[in-house]
Amino acid sequence: MELQRRIVEGAGEFLLFALTPPRLTTEPEQAGQIAARTLERLRPVGIDGLVLYDIDDESDRNPEERPFPFLPTMDPADYLARDLVGLEVPAIVYRAVSKYPEQALRAWLSEAPSQALSVFVGASSREKAVATSLSRAYELRSEVRPDLVLGGVAIPERHTRGRGEHVRLLAKQAAGCSFFVTQIVYDVNAAKSLVSDYHYECAARDLEPAPIVFTFSVCGSLKTLEFVQWLGVDVPHWIENELRQRGGHPRRVLRPGPRHRPRADRILPAPGGAIRAQRRERLDPPSRDRGLHPPRDPPTSRATPLVPTTWS
Repeated sequence: MELQRRIVEGAGEFLLFALTPPRLTTEPEQAGQIAARTLERLRPVGIDGLVLYDIDDESDRNPEERPFPFLPTMDPADYLARDLVGLEVPAIVYRAVSKYPEQALRAWLSEAPSQALSVFVGASSREKAVATSLSRAYELRSEVRPDLVLGGVAIPERHTRGRGEHVRLLAKQAAGCSFFVTQIVYDVNAAKSLVSDYHYECAARDLEPAPIVFTFSVCGSLKTLEFVQWLGVDVPHWIENELRQRGGHPRRVLRPGPRHRPRADRILPAPGGAIRAQRRERLDPPSRDRGLHPPRDPPTSRATPLVPTTWS
């Protein structure tokens, strides 16, 4: 319950790692092997929690052809209950609420383990067919499991376009969210603008800001770059230029300079050793991506540390 306490109290930093459950077509024995190997690799990292994504087809959010075909994955709650029984830290289970009928969502809320946390995600566009709206999902959580520590999604790019994402965060906070998780961050200035506006709006309303989890992910191929851009993530041009120069397959991890070493140490213990280990053996065997990082950012793995909610 340590992670839940820190989130509720807004005390201290914590490190999360995120992954996607295996594909729905994965054989049960193979899924168990993947889970066992994943847990083995995560134990030395010292994470405070594990994020399990709930993947939904988001083709409605972008009329352009999807770079990768949509492949359904196992339900993260089922994967957690069946294959990740040895997990020693709390799990944060994503719920793409628009694809679940109200009764199914109510049943999951009533059966979710006490140490679990969740992040509710709404429909990817206004045109998408919705089984349960995000607002109704918040109501169900209040009715069925008010003790469930709930998180919401924050999208820095949306704030850049409309300057209103911080207001969305406050509305989600009023609906019961105790923390937020960002979309993958490559545009640092967009993330800073969102956090700054959120901070000052909280101060204006005399509210305590909730912790914000910043999600960082490597981008190791031009195809992956096309996909994250298709999702609406703003990626600096230097990353695309790096990938094109190297033929789409970076050969090395760029290290932070001496000035930035304390920051890297704070985010991920023994970052060099961890990255070397992760490059030798990936958590997701089907992926061929390899690490690429901005020169001024600390190396991270495919998933995702939490950094302080205020900028220094």
